[in-house]
Amino acid sequence: MKINQVIRDNKLLKIPINRIIALVLMDTMAIVVASFLAIYIRFEFSFAAIPDEYLQKFITILPYNIAITLFFFVVWKLYKSVWRYASDTELLNIIFATTCAAIAQMIFTYIINQVMPRSYYVIYWFLLFGACCLIRFSYRILRIVNARRMEHRFKGERNNVMIIGAGAAANTIMKEIESSQYVNLNVKCIIDDQPGCHGKFMRGVPIVGGRDKIQDAVGEYCIDEIIFAIPSANNRIKKEILDICKETDCKLRTLPGVYQLINGDVSVSNLKEVDIEDLLGREPVEINTEEVLQNLQGKVVMVTGGGGSIGSELCRQIAAHRPKQLIIVDIYENSTYEIQQELLHKYPSLNLIVLIASVRNTLRMNKIFETYRPNIVYHAAAHKHVPLMETSPNEAIKNNVFGTYKTAQAADRYGAEKFVLISTDKAVNPTNIMGASKRICEMVIQMMNQRSKTNFVAVRFGNVLGSNGSVIPLFKKQIAEGGPVTVTHPDIIRYFMTIPEAVSLVLQAGAFAKGGEIFVLDMGEPVKILDLAKNLIRLSGYRVNEDIMIEFIGLRPGEKMYEELLMDEEGLKETANRLIHIGKPIEYDVDIFEEQLERLGEIAKDEESDIREMVKEIVPTYHYDC
Repeated sequence: MKINQVIRDNKLLKIPINRIIALVLMDTMAIVVASFLAIYIRFEFSFAAIPDEYLQKFITILPYNIAITLFFFVVWKLYKSVWRYASDTELLNIIFATTCAAIAQMIFTYIINQVMPRSYYVIYWFLLFGACCLIRFSYRILRIVNARRMEHRFKGERNNVMIIGAGAAANTIMKEIESSQYVNLNVKCIIDDQPGCHGKFMRGVPIVGGRDKIQDAVGEYCIDEIIFAIPSANNRIKKEILDICKETDCKLRTLPGVYQLINGDVSVSNLKEVDIEDLLGREPVEINTEEVLQNLQGKVVMVTGGGGSIGSELCRQIAAHRPKQLIIVDIYENSTYEIQQELLHKYPSLNLIVLIASVRNTLRMNKIFETYRPNIVYHAAAHKHVPLMETSPNEAIKNNVFGTYKTAQAADRYGAEKFVLISTDKAVNPTNIMGASKRICEMVIQMMNQRSKTNFVAVRFGNVLGSNGSVIPLFKKQIAEGGPVTVTHPDIIRYFMTIPEAVSLVLQAGAFAKGGEIFVLDMGEPVKILDLAKNLIRLSGYRVNEDIMIEFIGLRPGEKMYEELLMDEEGLKETANRLIHIGKPIEYDVDIFEEQLERLGEIAKDEESDIREMVKEIVPTYHYDC
């Protein structure tokens, strides 16, 4: 497709010589006609009233006038423009070319003493300008007329479109729809919240009103598709408008963002399907990139679990901040290979080391730390799937708790500067073994921070949209298969963030880290899982509980109705980033905790079935069904 487009573009740039010759001949005829009509109109449309003196002057100056005019047409590139896509730029070029030609003719006639009546020059300019516009824009006018004729002929084959926004982006989209024969869209109406626009027309399309008119206009104009064309809109406004649009059962598409508009990348090809992130209604987390750059630049950085959803995004963003060396450690070779190839392609000069290893292997981790001596460690390796860990609790403890403990000990032993643990809101008052294991990991970090020169911190956040095993990919798969979409409970709620947001927080936490902190993100309002399911069904072009059914299957083992970000004992302290807070560490007896860890390790190693009792002893806030 892209190759064909390049070929078409090159053909447009190489204007055939026969077209240029035809334009020159038509321009010459236009100059002759405009010159004669100017003198004819000057003497009140009477050929007999024209003095012989002026007829002689007309014949004398005509060859010079043709040469001068054609010269200025060349100067202003009137023979290099692609007139099928002529716009205001070409119109300005015509104005400048004809004006220069008329002024030059007047000066030349004075020089050679062949002066014509003063009004002649003005009339000549108007006629020449009109003739040039007619010659050059007639092709485009014929194309528009033909497109309108074809539109009526093939009306059933084109999608009726509503555009949200009457700004520059909408104008560009409409312009491309008008001129392209490859786009089967028919813009029927425009919505804009500015009252001054209402009742007016944009490129011949009515601006019918504000967002309150969306649903009425969909029915009135038989709209099939809605294009959100306000790239500068913030997430709150975007969510409010898209919430109305998704009730219409129309297909929704949107422009990527304001930067594409600035860069001139706005076109029909840039339109994308509306993502579920667009409906969360929260501004993206902003971080101080300068602080992160100073924290990472020139450092040896290790990411455990680097092939996972969070880990791979960590690697992408770290690579962009020019570390001295990036070390990826993961046990799963397939996903690790993918991120390795991606980074090698995007950052060919990156010093990248990729290692297959388990964080549960003490000797292997010690050897890695001894060899590469990382300055900063981001520990993302973990089992995270709640229902699976409920049936394999010993594995959750072995991998999450002791994988973290062994990696943290290696970081301490070999002098790492910072160790950042990726934690979860499920660690707060946990009802499942995965959350409880993560709470123990946080306690391990606090204990290690008290005993080490390394700064150990944890970062706690909610569910990540689009990560492996998360609800959104599951819903999309179920919708693609025709349903039903399964929701555990109609009232279950969760905090959500995007993968880049989660990683931005982790990197900012690494920059803030002084040791012992648990960083918490202000994630805004929680979202109902049922609402996410409904939104995804509508965004996919289906009707809820008609085309795609929603089925409630009950809470899974260890699953909460809602998640929390802080325990009651923890307070909040502000940071330089208003969306990032620090939870005050909960005090506990480190010596007792170390003994408990030793007993927990023995129980997990012996595959005992009552490991939850020991976990409950370490994490009193852990509640589970016996």
